[in-house]
Amino acid sequence: MPLNLITDPWIPVIDKSGNRRIVAPWQIADSALFRPDWPRVDLNIGCLELLIGLVYMADPPTSGDDWEDRATPDPERLREKLAAYAPAFNLIGDGPLFLQDLEPLGGEPNAPDMLFIDSAGVNTAYKNADLMVHRRRYTGLDLPLAAMALFTIQAYAPSGGAGNRTSMRGGGPMVTLVDPGLGLWSIIWANVPSSTQAAMSELPWMYPTRVSDKNLKTRPPQGQKFSVEAFFGAPRRLRLVAEGDVITGVIQKPHGTDYAGWVHPLSPYYRMKVEDFRLPVHPKAGTFGYRHWLGILVQSRDSELAERAHCVDLWQQRSDRPARVIVAGWSMAKATPADFTYSVEPLIDLTEDQSLTLAGLISAADNAAVALRGALVPVLAEGGAREAEREAFYIATETAFLARLTDLKSGKTARDICAAWLADLRNEAIRRFDAISLPSLDQRDTSDIQKIVVARRNLAGTFAGYGKFGKLLFKALDMDPPSKRGNAA
Repeated sequence: MPLNLITDPWIPVIDKSGNRRIVAPWQIADSALFRPDWPRVDLNIGCLELLIGLVYMADPPTSGDDWEDRATPDPERLREKLAAYAPAFNLIGDGPLFLQDLEPLGGEPNAPDMLFIDSAGVNTAYKNADLMVHRRRYTGLDLPLAAMALFTIQAYAPSGGAGNRTSMRGGGPMVTLVDPGLGLWSIIWANVPSSTQAAMSELPWMYPTRVSDKNLKTRPPQGQKFSVEAFFGAPRRLRLVAEGDVITGVIQKPHGTDYAGWVHPLSPYYRMKVEDFRLPVHPKAGTFGYRHWLGILVQSRDSELAERAHCVDLWQQRSDRPARVIVAGWSMAKATPADFTYSVEPLIDLTEDQSLTLAGLISAADNAAVALRGALVPVLAEGGAREAEREAFYIATETAFLARLTDLKSGKTARDICAAWLADLRNEAIRRFDAISLPSLDQRDTSDIQKIVVARRNLAGTFAGYGKFGKLLFKALDMDPPSKRGNAA
């Protein structure tokens, strides 16, 4: 039977007792629920975004006071507010269909696994290059799974061939969600911006697609901080093909909505220059750690160039309670997914001066890591090996960094913290260099030995403030540079 995403139970969740339930969206306003339980982590993140968007659409807080007053979940109120939007949230059948073209699309359907970002694209399959993720993993999708995959592909859509538009945040954007640690409703409510109820007519599948074959750009409406379309963008022209209660195919046409200049409240942004448009942050492959905190968890020293997600700033305006931040998103290598980031990080609540000190610690680590990578030139081949050591350096100094953060929160002076961090960085950099370069040193050519000795001396000099990266490192830590007289080692 057809699925309505407002009135029908279709969302799998785990409650705080560990039991699995299937709920309708209005039932998320239940303090007993813990988290979504889809079979893929990207769908779980997409589900949180969807639920935040539904509350923002139907019953957002109108102010900070209203947000505080309504923190206790009220399922019946949410049920009543959402009910008016039910006609826009049918997945299959007649009339407007959720996140699909208003009119039926003709053409040959693709396999339904095209709704997953990590599925093999048409060109990949044609070249028989689908070695890691094979084509046609899913020959059919049940309606709930298809609905969740449809939302996720529209929200995170990567480049997909000529005319197939990316999401309004580009392919695989970074998502940051405040998590107060009290269950599903607390996550949803923590991230809903203040606004007024949206009109159903604002949803992009309720009117003909803004076809962009002639370079038509769709910009956000004037006078609204966040349009509801920020949560329900539809860059891809899609139409699901159903056989009974199973989605067996997806018809896609090019030149869907081409979004430009939109800001999503759940993602951080940056600018290359102050006068440039904001650009959404995208995750990088590898472990998310303290090196990535600036502009995401901690306000950057230059807030005009790097902006935390609106929801992160908003939480600290609304509440002084502790919280964590879920950081997630696909790392893309052009149109190809390389990795999915999922990390739960502390939300850092510091004074302005403390934030500047923390930003300096991170900047100092960046310069130390680059200096280490450069020192390894005589030892490791160019490319991945040196970059891997740089990444390992960050991972190895994570515990020490968290200790310095604790020192900062406890009131220790910035001078003492920076001095301790400099020692942490030096000890780890020298340790790593020696572990790689010293074994079998006596078996190397004399010229190679000399290069290694010089590289080690220069690396040690970096942590005394000498050389390009030493000067940058000391500047980041607000430490006096060394006298011009003296040695680097």
